[in-house]
Amino acid sequence: MTAWPPVGGSPGADAPSAAAPDRIVLTGLRVHGHHGVLPAERELGQEFVVDAVLWVDTRQAAANDDLAATVDYAALAQTLAGIIAGEPVDLIETLAHRLAVACLGDGRVARAQVTVHKPAAPIPLPFTDVAVSVTRDRPA
Repeated sequence: MTAWPPVGGSPGADAPSAAAPDRIVLTGLRVHGHHGVLPAERELGQEFVVDAVLWVDTRQAAANDDLAATVDYAALAQTLAGIIAGEPVDLIETLAHRLAVACLGDGRVARAQVTVHKPAAPIPLPFTDVAVSVTRDRPA
């Protein structure tokens, strides 16, 4: 597998992986967490919205119609929710990294891209969303 992202390039949710040409996508997972640098964020918490894209070879699962041969997205959602609701961190960059590492915990996942949205970020101007996306590959 080549390194991702390519030097000078940026990761994209549609980037193919030779080892895992298919994707499982979980979009809009909403969980209350206490992440942030401000005391009020830590005390009161807020809703975080997470999207995860996993590059997985699903051919065996499809051929055998077998959940055990693929990533169980319900179990994945529970794992990610536990991290979001768990130990607070200052930065959503740190949270996104932890979530991506958890996605790679399933040996069938070749690459994971996680986006953490913080729609209630403490910004004193009108805005729609703040998000950080990270892409991590399984170590070679």
